[in-house]
Amino acid sequence: MSDSDSPQNAQAIPSADGSIPVRHGPYPEFTWTAVLVGWVIGALIAVSIGYAALILGFAIEGSELAAILGWGVLRGVMRRTSIVENNINQTIASAVNGASSGIMFSVPALFILSRSEGFESVANFNTPLMILACITGCVLGLAFVIPLRKQMIDFDRLAYPGGIAVATILKSPGAGVRKAVLLLGGALISGIAHVLVLSLMGEDHDWHAGSQFGLPAMLNLSLYLSVMTIGVGYLSGKGGFWFGCGGFICYFLLSPLLSQFGGEGVAAMVSSPNEMRGVLYKPLGIGMLVGAAVGGIVAAFPLIASAFKSMHAAGQQKDSGVNAYNDEMPIRFLYAAIGIGLLVMVMIAFKSVPEMTLGRAVTMAVLGTLWVWVAGVVVAECIGRTNWSPLSGMTLIAVTILILVAKGGLDSAATITSSMVVGAAICLAISQASDMMLDLKSGYLVGAIPRRQQWAQFIGAWLGPVIVISLMFLLNNQYQIGSDKLPAPQAQALASVTEGILNDNVPAYRYTAGAGLGLLLAMSGLGGIGVLIALGFYMPFQIALTYTIGNVLRIVSDKSLGTKFGHEVGIPIAAGLIVGEALVGVGNALYQVFFAAPETAETAMLGCQQLSRWM
Repeated sequence: MSDSDSPQNAQAIPSADGSIPVRHGPYPEFTWTAVLVGWVIGALIAVSIGYAALILGFAIEGSELAAILGWGVLRGVMRRTSIVENNINQTIASAVNGASSGIMFSVPALFILSRSEGFESVANFNTPLMILACITGCVLGLAFVIPLRKQMIDFDRLAYPGGIAVATILKSPGAGVRKAVLLLGGALISGIAHVLVLSLMGEDHDWHAGSQFGLPAMLNLSLYLSVMTIGVGYLSGKGGFWFGCGGFICYFLLSPLLSQFGGEGVAAMVSSPNEMRGVLYKPLGIGMLVGAAVGGIVAAFPLIASAFKSMHAAGQQKDSGVNAYNDEMPIRFLYAAIGIGLLVMVMIAFKSVPEMTLGRAVTMAVLGTLWVWVAGVVVAECIGRTNWSPLSGMTLIAVTILILVAKGGLDSAATITSSMVVGAAICLAISQASDMMLDLKSGYLVGAIPRRQQWAQFIGAWLGPVIVISLMFLLNNQYQIGSDKLPAPQAQALASVTEGILNDNVPAYRYTAGAGLGLLLAMSGLGGIGVLIALGFYMPFQIALTYTIGNVLRIVSDKSLGTKFGHEVGIPIAAGLIVGEALVGVGNALYQVFFAAPETAETAMLGCQQLSRWM
């Protein structure tokens, strides 16, 4: 870090028109303005990305959005000039957003499972206890991962590409305001487009292009009318192409082949893409998700060993009294957080269902806490080297372990509820751990003080579970999570595996075949390719097809206009497309719940009752 970059040596910020006041001395960093703006922006992003995650099955890194919006508000509106203050702002905002993926990948499985016979009661989980579990998971995840910062970022110099991208935004303050304007423009366009779709198309957002052009039905050529989905595809770029590729493999390769060479029953079924998806492609996709998750863990073994070595080295540095540790959060505080977090986890597991025994609760809490530690290390290393986090796979394995612990002494519904409550805490812990390391990397690059960022992460982490769980109830009551409107593929996969384990009714040969494919793809060395292709198998093809349009636009943009155009113009607009449609979708759900027409009044009352039950 050069002297000119250091907040401690700041003398002045020249302005072209002289309208920005000159500041002497250190830049402001941890201020109430940064905290309050961070909470507001974080809430906005958490709602938007949480909504998108229920449709697409994966979340988007929120740190870049938070940094861009932060500059728009702090510099463009409030005339504040400190890079490190905006860094604290984006740290808090992304900490709030960390709940969007952590919760939407796990807790909605309870709503999906409650529609199966015998599991109706699992949707009546203790909501305050669930929120407490999620917040406790956040604390545990942060307490375990913060000691890794020195070794992984300072000594090992792991890349953390997402953290570098955020630092780049923070270091270009003039461009930050312009990007914020582009983002708001994209949000406006997206919001208007979604209003038109809702008004003209109703609940069916699909344009069946294939039938209009006379193409065979087995190709399933339909488009999901969603500019948000195009925006997500643009942000993912060519790396996300494998998601659409999975759908093309199903309907452009396998279906034509099966129509010619498959058995009589299968050949007759290919003309009905929905039936093909339900009977064949969906189970294969679930199996591939599981196989890819397990393969990701196996492939990460060298990283796990490296991370444990990092922790050992970090401990040696502390014992030798290196002065740099004065910038870190006190280790005794982190030990206390882990100890208290473990005790709270025991209480949460014990209170999750009336049938729970203390011994089983202790076992589940201890195993869950240990898994948070292992998974946090793995995720910190993986995201540092590849920018890919095996969040869903780690959660799936954790819930499976918890189910096996609870299954022996509880009935099926109690087993599901208790495992999901503790499992949600683990999922949040992993999500916060990866976000913390990304933010610490960006802070390292802009000269922030790590201790302040670590406190900022704790300050932001508690808010996300409150917002996202409220959003989940709202959307489930209006659209029903697991429906075509909100397919929630990660939660559906978790629900399917859970139900299969408990009922001993797993479509083994399809899951096994899919798992084998997913394992091979995960071991191919191409990061999350197995998960993306699996999602392409699992998801409705119309969503994958619209998403692919965004991928193609990004590839064409980078080739013809250069990558700089993508970073300076394309990404802010794409981010705005996500925010605009998500806000209109959530706003529509709120309108339907609180101002419903008579024919949907029952749904509205149900929503109000469930929201008010724990408020």
